[in-house]
This record gives sequence, C-alpha cells and structure tokens, in this order.
Amino acid sequence: MAQKKFHTRFLMQTAMFVAASITLTFSPSAWAQGNGSPAKTRPVARQAAAPFLYAQSDAAMAFATDLALRRDLDPAWVRQQIGQAQRLPVVIRLMQPAPSGTPKNWAAYRARFIEPVRLRAGQQFWEENRATLARAEAEYGVPASLIVGVIGVETLYGRHKGTHKVIDALTTLAFDFPASHPRAAVRSEFFRSELEQYLSLTERTGTDPQSLLGSYAGAMGWPQFLPSSWVKYAIDFDADGKVDLFNNTADVIGSVANYFKAFGWQSGLPTHYPVRFDPNQSKDDLDALLAPDILPSFSVESFNARGAVVDSPAAAQHTGKLALVELENAGAPSTFVAGTENFYVVTRYNWSSYYALAVIELGREVEALVSAR
Repeated sequence: MAQKKFHTRFLMQTAMFVAASITLTFSPSAWAQGNGSPAKTRPVARQAAAPFLYAQSDAAMAFATDLALRRDLDPAWVRQQIGQAQRLPVVIRLMQPAPSGTPKNWAAYRARFIEPVRLRAGQQFWEENRATLARAEAEYGVPASLIVGVIGVETLYGRHKGTHKVIDALTTLAFDFPASHPRAAVRSEFFRSELEQYLSLTERTGTDPQSLLGSYAGAMGWPQFLPSSWVKYAIDFDADGKVDLFNNTADVIGSVANYFKAFGWQSGLPTHYPVRFDPNQSKDDLDALLAPDILPSFSVESFNARGAVVDSPAAAQHTGKLALVELENAGAPSTFVAGTENFYVVTRYNWSSYYALAVIELGREVEALVSAR
C-alpha cells in the first residue's frame, strides 16, 4: 500500500511540475480589424519540454530488475525509484572532459581554497569541534588539520553540500555518461555500482531515495562521500545509534579520519618535503623521476642521485618511498614537492595532487590561526 500511495503522489507531483513549467509568450503583432491600429497581443501558453524520466529507459529498467534480484530488494520498489530519476543535462555537461591543452594552474587552484572566508569558517569549525578533532586524531592517528582541510575544500564546512538529487545524478551518470569521455564505459559502470550502493543503503536505513541532495557526481554530506564510501567508511563517532554525514559533525570528523586510516595513513609521517634541483640535473633524470607520477617509487638516496634534492631535516630520517609531484602553473615555473606515502593516501580521497596539496595547506593555515588565538 505504501508503494501505491507513493506512486500516486509521484504522478501528482509530476503533473504539478508540468503545470508550473508553463510560461507565457506573446503572439506576433496583428492589425485590428477596421481601424488599422495594432491589436493587443494575447498570451499564448507554451509548455516546457517534459523531463526525461528513466522509466522510459529499457537499459535502466533492466538494470533495476537485475539489481533487485542480486540485492534481494523489492523489484517494484527498485524500478519505481530508478524510474522516477530524472536525466540531468547539467550533470552530463559537467562530466565532459576538459578541452585538450587546457593549462593547469596550481596558484589559481590554491587561491580558490586558501582564502579569507574559508579560513575563518575553518577556524570556527575547529574551535567548535576541538574535542572531537582531538579524539579522532588520537584514535586514528590522522591530524586534525587534515580532517579540517578536507571538509573545508569539499563543502566549505557544510555550506555547499550540493543541490542535485542524488538519485538523479547517479542514474544520469550510470546511463548517460558522456560518450566523448575517454573512459566513458568504465565510468558508466562505476556509477551503476554507486547507484546500486545508494539504493541498498537507503533501503537499509529507511531513507527515501528521492529525498537526498548532493553533488553533480552523487557525493553526499559534509565530507562528500559517494555511496560506496559511506557504506565502507562512514562511522557513528558519537555513538548515538546512527550515521549522519549531513548534520552530525562528530560523525563527519570520525568518518574522514576512518577513511584515511583505511587507506594506509601512517601516524607521524609528513605528507611531503620541499625539493630543490641540482643545476646539473639532466632531462632524463627529471623525466625518470616524474614517470611514476604521484606513486611513491624512489628512496631519498635515489631522489638525490637524480638531481632532486630533498631539503628537510626530517627527510634525512625518511626510510620510505618518495614521488616527485609536479604542479603546473599555467606557463610559469612548476611547483614541485616530494610526496610521501601519506601524500599518496590523501590523493585516494580525490585522485589529484592539486587537490591533495590544497587540502593539506588549508588545514595547516587554519591550524595556525587556531594556535595564534
């Protein structure tokens, strides 16, 4: 009965949407009969194009049926939820790859996040959650500064959690991922998996799948966890009996710390060291150092032998591997750092060295403000 009532309510909401989408236009000027003066224009109703719902997609409906069988969910419920999902053209546009040759600019990227509004908000967040941050750091070994940096970059401390219906975004990317993307097939399959995780999660927690809002990629809450990350890493850090990444900052803090710990965070290990280059370094040596990208692959000794000198007293004691991380500056000289295994762990949150360094530096800047008070 609940499903029948929900379906009826959906049809009524759809009808209201169509009615609200009618706009008024005016017909071309016409001459009034008899006196040659322009006639008053009459409003002409024009109906906006109806949204595409995935109930019209054979592929989506077949996936829904298969998902229900594999997950032991009510097939009618799964088909209803996916069928109500609306294709979001803006999500498809945002997933288009950047034009070839688009320059990267670390200085500009950094300035988007290391700025006064975000720094003040981060300082307030830290001070309001000081005890919880300290407990997370003690239990997981993940610095409070890194947790604060992630939440600040992701959502400006909960201010920008996203405005797209999660089920709309995930279904759009699962079945209409832009074909122009070089990894379209792989990404489409990835988002089908995320859609499956999302429906399983909402069914298990008694949450209406149509109610949650998130990013254009379907990420949710203050830390912007995709459904699979929510399932694997989100925790009830305040022990109130539920996990809430939308409103509970304790769960947000604990879950971010748990995520990094699960990906191999090493307590006490720096994320990176400064680098200077030997003037006699050859291009072959530089290319060799850059070849593994952000994957730590070189000892400190082999780094130095190839002309990239790690200038830090702490680096002298470093026994793990390093990666030469290059951040381009749109034609200006690149910025380089020697990334450790912990730098690589930060990139598991978002596979970008630019993102990782922004998170690290934002957290450190906020920590400095808190310490100065």
